[in-house]
Amino acid sequence: MMQFYAYPKCSTCRNAKKWLDANGADYEAINIAETPPSAEELRKIQQASGLELKKFFNTSGMKYRELGLKEKLPTMSEEEQFNLLASDGMLIKRPVAWDGKKVTLGFKEADYENTWQ
Repeated sequence: MMQFYAYPKCSTCRNAKKWLDANGADYEAINIAETPPSAEELRKIQQASGLELKKFFNTSGMKYRELGLKEKLPTMSEEEQFNLLASDGMLIKRPVAWDGKKVTLGFKEADYENTWQ
């Protein structure tokens, strides 16, 4: 079953959820702010995605700017970055849909069609 990490107040997350529902996807909705994925799980998701770790950061979020991460990330180790993401779900680009093999980050309808149909 797919794990769907999303923030209920996020319009992009709501659009992704609407797509999943309309296409009969079997998923577990997880509030990313209340229950962010662990550093270990994030590592597995990132490896399965093939994306750079920096793509997992919500660069448009207030928390990202407050912490000055644009300047800090390049000097942080991978381990520190995973631990930081796991410490606050609002730092993670969302939604994250993951079934143990495939991953989508954010929501683009074409990506969802190619990955989840």
